[in-house]
Amino acid sequence: MSALTKEETEALIQEVLEVYPEKAKKDRAKHLAVNDQSLEKSNKCITSNRKSLPGVMTIRGCAYAGSKGVVWGPIKDMIHISHGPVGCGQYSRAGRRNYYVGTTGVNTFGTMNFTSDFQEKDIVFGGDKKLAKLIDEIEVLFPLNKGISIQSECPIGLIGDDIEAVAKQKKKEHGKTVVPVRCEGFRGVSQSLGHHIANDAIRDWVLENRDGDESFATTPYDIAVIGDYNIGGDAWASRTILEEMGLRVVAQWSGDGTIAEIEKTPKVKLNLIHCYRSMNYIARHMEEKYNIPWIEYNFFGPTKIAESLRAIAAHFDDTIKEGAEKVIKRYESEYEAVIAKYKPRLQGKRVMLYIGGLRPRHVIGAYEDLGMEVVGTGYEFGHGDDYDRTIKEMGNATLLYDDVTGFEFEEFVKKVQPDLVGSGVKEKYIFQKMGVPFRQMHSWDYSGPYHGYDGFAIFARDMDMTINNPCWSNVIAPWHKKAASDEAVIAASA
Repeated sequence: MSALTKEETEALIQEVLEVYPEKAKKDRAKHLAVNDQSLEKSNKCITSNRKSLPGVMTIRGCAYAGSKGVVWGPIKDMIHISHGPVGCGQYSRAGRRNYYVGTTGVNTFGTMNFTSDFQEKDIVFGGDKKLAKLIDEIEVLFPLNKGISIQSECPIGLIGDDIEAVAKQKKKEHGKTVVPVRCEGFRGVSQSLGHHIANDAIRDWVLENRDGDESFATTPYDIAVIGDYNIGGDAWASRTILEEMGLRVVAQWSGDGTIAEIEKTPKVKLNLIHCYRSMNYIARHMEEKYNIPWIEYNFFGPTKIAESLRAIAAHFDDTIKEGAEKVIKRYESEYEAVIAKYKPRLQGKRVMLYIGGLRPRHVIGAYEDLGMEVVGTGYEFGHGDDYDRTIKEMGNATLLYDDVTGFEFEEFVKKVQPDLVGSGVKEKYIFQKMGVPFRQMHSWDYSGPYHGYDGFAIFARDMDMTINNPCWSNVIAPWHKKAASDEAVIAASA
């Protein structure tokens, strides 16, 4: 199917909206838009960060997911308690493939699940004593942990447990950082507020721990990598090229990160923010309090990598600027070989995305490096500033959709007929059953890394492997099989 015109895209949106009652139709119309690169602000075309409509199938997560699952969970040498009933912790355990180095259960705890396992009597009588006992037990069982965070689930906010008092008391008793995080799932409209709450907890309970301590020897080239969660080893691939250009990565968080690295972050010369949505709050705080500038970078695909390396190098002297050019040159033959191999197989293929965080806009350049076109994109929990950045990356007349419902996304895919859909695990099996090539773009479908030059080769291979897999021509959706079967029965009985 050829690219849609502006009028065709507008008509498609109106057609999809027709199924809704008038009130829902009016609301959802604000979240679906035709992209216009000439706009300076996305609020002229799309509304975001609003509550999902009851009754529609949103794909969002909650505030607890944003704090525990994204920001705090990957800090590897801390133990993160899911304070509340066992379900939230169990279902969010080890779900994002945040790779780390260490010995699990000894000095790293990223894939372990710790919960206060609330029961009915805890709801009635409170869980403060239970939480205190749990922290004491953790100190006996896992004495090499470097700290504890308390991730509140919904009942804690409803019954009013004083987790701050418990944290202060246990910090005093055990001499380790204990951080209470008020990230009950009902807060906010999505996981986005969980990110903000988690950032505030880092600001209030961790970041000041080494203020006034000058024992750490700094250099002019110290940086921190913030908002890289090391999915499938992404942060390692990014760190490689940053260090090759002459920078020293003092802190990397929160993927494969430690509490000591976070404490040292106020001493760096530049903060590099990968996932802007989840970590811009703490970067702005450090800029205000410690006078540390920050920059958002994009390490997906050689074009964006080169742009980012040069933008990062512009904050330093000629040594780093020359280092950036050397890195770009050093990998030139490698990424050109990747493009030469895969572009003939992917040229002209069309992609629709629906992801969270940074990816709805960051991966567009990587697809374009392979000759592909992103014809629709949207955020699960993006804000206006995310869409401000996105409208310049997308082509005119392409689709933008915010907090898209299951129905809308399926209808868009049926009409646009992309060659590939990149989204999350909740959508994966629907589209695969429809016979549409699909990549899980939250955790790279168990592959990766996708960051950096090394990651680009894996990204290109995975896209080719998915799109050009002959299995898709043999897939018939189960609901189509049933229809065909019903027709056969009717014909036989006629």
